[in-house]
Amino acid sequence: MKITVYGVVQGVGFRPTVFRVAKAMGLKGYVLNNGSNVEIHLDGDAEEFLRRLRGALPALARIDRADIEDTDEELGEFSIAQSTDGKRVSLIPRDTAICQQCVDDFRSNENRRHLFPFTNCTECGARFTVIADVPFDRARTSMSDFPTCPSCHAEYSSPEDRRFHAQTLSCPACGPLYTLYDNAGTPVPGEPFPEFTKRIEDGAVGLIKGWGGMHIVCTFANASRLRKVYRRGDKPYAVMMRDLATARRYAAMDEQELELLTSPQRPIVLLRKRPERPDDLENVSPGLGNIGIMLPYSAAHLLLFEHLRADGVIMTSANPPGEPMVVENEKAFDLGLDVYLLHNRRIIHRCDDSVVKVNSGLTNFTRKSRGFVPVPAKANHRHSLIGVGAQWDVTGSVTRNGEMFLTQYVGESQQHPTLQYLDDAIHHLARLLDVNEVEAIGLDKHPRYSTRIVARRLAKEFGCPMIETQHYHAHAAALMIDRGIAGPLVCLTWDGTGYGDDGTSWGGESMVADFSGYERFGTLQGIPLLGGDRAVTDPRRVVTAVQLMMDQEPTMFDGEEADLYAKMLPKSVRASSMGRVLDAVSCSLGICCKRTYEGEPAIKLERWLEAGRPDIRFDLLFEREGKTEVAQTVPMLSQLMGLGADSDSAKADAAASFVRTLVWGITERACDRARAEGLGQVGLTGGVSFSGPITRWTKEAVERRGLEFIGHRSISNGDGGISTGQNAIAGARLG
Repeated sequence: MKITVYGVVQGVGFRPTVFRVAKAMGLKGYVLNNGSNVEIHLDGDAEEFLRRLRGALPALARIDRADIEDTDEELGEFSIAQSTDGKRVSLIPRDTAICQQCVDDFRSNENRRHLFPFTNCTECGARFTVIADVPFDRARTSMSDFPTCPSCHAEYSSPEDRRFHAQTLSCPACGPLYTLYDNAGTPVPGEPFPEFTKRIEDGAVGLIKGWGGMHIVCTFANASRLRKVYRRGDKPYAVMMRDLATARRYAAMDEQELELLTSPQRPIVLLRKRPERPDDLENVSPGLGNIGIMLPYSAAHLLLFEHLRADGVIMTSANPPGEPMVVENEKAFDLGLDVYLLHNRRIIHRCDDSVVKVNSGLTNFTRKSRGFVPVPAKANHRHSLIGVGAQWDVTGSVTRNGEMFLTQYVGESQQHPTLQYLDDAIHHLARLLDVNEVEAIGLDKHPRYSTRIVARRLAKEFGCPMIETQHYHAHAAALMIDRGIAGPLVCLTWDGTGYGDDGTSWGGESMVADFSGYERFGTLQGIPLLGGDRAVTDPRRVVTAVQLMMDQEPTMFDGEEADLYAKMLPKSVRASSMGRVLDAVSCSLGICCKRTYEGEPAIKLERWLEAGRPDIRFDLLFEREGKTEVAQTVPMLSQLMGLGADSDSAKADAAASFVRTLVWGITERACDRARAEGLGQVGLTGGVSFSGPITRWTKEAVERRGLEFIGHRSISNGDGGISTGQNAIAGARLG
């Protein structure tokens, strides 16, 4: 009898479990990993075997399908056979936080892995970041550089041992090992972790190498120095807290957030700061009501806190501005830090920490990476396609056999090293999936997006066409893939900027879409971007444009500068962007008038929206331009500026009233369109939907009309999901 098992069956302790179940049943045969699935050959009742196997699965394993066929072969004592290279359709293992049994080993004075920073077993540890190829065997990982010592080999070979066939097992005798270096790259003698933590608590800014990259580490008090050195403005930093009890003292969390924070994926979770501790974290996330917190997910992190006295430390990706995270030891020293804690295991694939936020019960990924990739979504087609993403928060996508896989988070694509990273990530994913022929490349319509370079390169390599997709159609398609909706779907697509079909900047679009096409039936009044992209980083220019459109005196600039902007107004490209409207609200109320990171004015506005009472009346009018209804945001903004809100409470009330009025008004018309089309759902996507209040108000407006609200759960709301939509649209066009 032969059983072919598909699902999450590599790198999760699946074959050892098969072995144990077969031995317990007294069966003969063998199990092998053939790169595509796991084959089980046995001489007994296959159905009973599968029933027992499903009841004994490791925590991370999953059986999606099991095919049974009769065979006629001589079978001996049950064993784990050597892996083969078959057609690859198996799911690729993900990095998984250290399990409790390994934590116990790490902390036990009697265990030979006591305080060993690479402690792991079949159910936890690095997987995706160390795998060069499938099947997942030690020889195909960066652990191949570290031959197992006799003790580890004995564990690997013993069916009774928890590390039976654990491909990444190791110990202090076989490595890997950490070494501490000073700022000149010279090794520091002595125990590396105690000395590293001492220097961090004495004020040093250091670096620690992990599974899929490197983190810059410093105390909370050193946040200002870190900002100055790396020119990161007010960009919030993530922190790693000692344990859950400590995290609770700094941030509030509900059950869903708690589950995410402590999950095997161990992401950074955006949590509400506790008001009784405002000063501790203000330098870490200036002007925000939340803080990104993660818990230790490796034995190295546990060892760090064995020696640290602090409750937590800043733990942020070690990357030069606009470039990927550093993964090579020799390049780490170019960062100019005080001290470096590096290990000698190669990182095959860099992988940033995932970042999630819970909005109205939805899990929204602002960055989907470590622990969550590569996990497939069901595709709308069976073509082999690639999507290359947009310009910011880039990911790539690859489809195979009706499944869509995303690469890890890549980042901003303007710099050559990041474009090369995107290219490498796509190629690696395609290799793991055995995708050797590609039928088309999906890309954004924007003529100047640098991801077009990667798209052209891939199209030439695979000899296939490029298929351009409209940015907001791709957002809508990503939402439909996320929620398993074939379409059509009425969708609100709100973000900062995207290339419109008319050559202007869009970002506040209402559409009815399926994978084949879309109709835009609503938008926002266009606001001139004075100075083009400079208006994106300087919201004062957006406020000034509104004032000039309303024949009012500019208040943000005076003299020759104000006159210059008045002359620029008629010739400036207009933006129908929800992001720019929120920037204008934030700046006009004195909340944020200078953007030092993407989305900053709108992100800082969220704290005020949460605090405000939306009881001020604003008049939202709509004008029809052809088939499109245009929300008149400029008169609303003028009304907001005329309120003279000076106190914090007045500003919060004004902000909440303005934004809720706008959200409710546009959503009402989206519901009208859904009713007219005979549809029962209204969706929300785009970077603006990361805002808790905006998502909540949209959901309220939809449900008030008796319709179902559709938001993101698995694929990023923002541009991190664009490659998914590109892939889906390209697949629909190919038929």
